[in-house]
Amino acid sequence: MKISVLAALLLAATALPAAAQSGPTLQEQMACRGDASKFCAEHVGKPPQMNACLRENKSKLSDGCRKVVESRGG
Repeated sequence: MKISVLAALLLAATALPAAAQSGPTLQEQMACRGDASKFCAEHVGKPPQMNACLRENKSKLSDGCRKVVESRGG
């Protein structure tokens, strides 16, 4: 489960709108790992849905993950 959640985060974070930004850093990935598992586990392996879920749950996210989502256009 941990590997699939991490894989989903990698996919989700790379799919977040990021004007002139490269893929997520390891720090960004780790910041959202728990939140993605808690709020968006059903979207593992579906980057667009994971991104939408993280944005929809932004008010519930940890501070670190919220900052990542916001910095990537969410």
